[in-house]
Amino acid sequence: MRLRINQIIVKLKYTPGDVLHVIARRLEVQEQDLGNVEILRRSIDARKKDRPPLYVLSVEVSYEGETPPALTPGQVDVTQEPEPRPVVRATRPITHRPVVVGAGPAGLMTALMLAEAGCRPLLVERGAQTETRQPQVKAFWRQALLDPESNVLYGEGGAGLFSDGKLTARSKDRSAIRHFFETLVACGASPDILIDAEPHIGSDVLAEIIPALRQRIVEVGGEVQFNARLDDVGAEDGTLRGVVVSGTEHRTDACFLATGHSARDVYHMLGQRAVPLEAKPFAIGVRLELPQRRIDWAQYGRWALESSLGSASFRLTWKGGHDTRSCYSFCMCPGGIVIACASSEGLLTTNGMSFSGRAKPFGNAAFLVPVSVKDFPQQEGCHPALSGIAFQEAFERAAFEAGGSDYSLPAQRLAEFLAGTNPKDIPVERSCARATPANLETLLPPIIMRTLRRAIPRMLRKLNGVNLEEVLVYATETRSSSPVRIVRNPATGESLGVRGLYPIGEGSGYTGGIVSSALDGMNAATRWLAGNG
Repeated sequence: MRLRINQIIVKLKYTPGDVLHVIARRLEVQEQDLGNVEILRRSIDARKKDRPPLYVLSVEVSYEGETPPALTPGQVDVTQEPEPRPVVRATRPITHRPVVVGAGPAGLMTALMLAEAGCRPLLVERGAQTETRQPQVKAFWRQALLDPESNVLYGEGGAGLFSDGKLTARSKDRSAIRHFFETLVACGASPDILIDAEPHIGSDVLAEIIPALRQRIVEVGGEVQFNARLDDVGAEDGTLRGVVVSGTEHRTDACFLATGHSARDVYHMLGQRAVPLEAKPFAIGVRLELPQRRIDWAQYGRWALESSLGSASFRLTWKGGHDTRSCYSFCMCPGGIVIACASSEGLLTTNGMSFSGRAKPFGNAAFLVPVSVKDFPQQEGCHPALSGIAFQEAFERAAFEAGGSDYSLPAQRLAEFLAGTNPKDIPVERSCARATPANLETLLPPIIMRTLRRAIPRMLRKLNGVNLEEVLVYATETRSSSPVRIVRNPATGESLGVRGLYPIGEGSGYTGGIVSSALDGMNAATRWLAGNG
């Protein structure tokens, strides 16, 4: 008999024997009748500040005893042995090999599935491979040397290569998520991501995983080309006939478009080719940095120095009022750094990243406010669906100029930001070295500034013990999600305007984050291989 048991509570430094002992007590059976214990999920319970934090586990275990164990529906249930995920094979004739554009999570997982199915996909990426891209990005951060084709936002691994590597999964397709995570583990990720409630990888480990994933694609028959930009898509009678990559035409009847939402030239090209696009809401704001020790104390109290807990994170929300909007924290990076991002000359945005150890002295998070299509009216000479891009660019240009026009991030102490006063200086102790004092007053729309000033102090009160005087504000965060959606057929996943063109990942406007983007690519590949696309 195979059982699934929830709410197994153990100390932070538990052993397999501890888990087995708690299971036996829960089931009222002998430990020797139990075997093959598998931890499915692990989370930290730090709600009670008068006791040490504990792990809460969900486990599966085999029971071979003669006496039936105590079953409590929802807590202890009979389950089945998991079935291995079948390898998907193509059931359709393949005249031309499929092309995958973009080597972020969506593109990489799509290419891997197609290659494993024997389709010999061509994966093209406008930026450089990881080994080349990393020094390019460091040169940008240290010397403001921007390569418009290979940077923090373009290149192997996508924009997520320089992030915390958070694997937030909201999908209910647990089998697909497990398959993706197991692929990452096979490429070098910690097995802990298979069980942690809030798994993360870290930028340092991602830089090792992504090349390994690329190598797997090549080993099973795929081809990968870097510094290869998508120039055009060709269609006849509404059907894809090929793509042009860096001046070379590739005949294909299937192109999986995983270019990310920073590839604005791709949106413009698609608009010129009459591919249906629509504007969509997104969010903009600022990024706050505060001492990690304050976050740890707020979340863990006097247990904050417990090394096995690691750096604490937070999620904060505010509902808004009659003259303000809602606000929420996003992409919280415990023990991380704030980074400058750019993919075009004279435009600047910000983001955050952490290494696997999350051991830096500061934590950071974006504080975002939603904007709707009504906030970015039609621009003269602009495709109707691309007005959100023009809206982003206006504030990215303003941030670039406020930072001194050398890709330094404009920054201001929170107290000055809230008061609307000119900054005197910014702390010497901060995570982003290339930052400069600036008044952030005009770097976002008035409604956004009014909301942030009202919301941030109230949100931070939930982190009891955080000192507002220690918080630094960086501007601006503009690319949390796509302002454009490439309209898809819900049944096949194809573009409504071009059969055989499959928009996937964040650039499609349908997903957000590493996991949802990877699953989107996997689903598109599966449907196409089955002949349903």
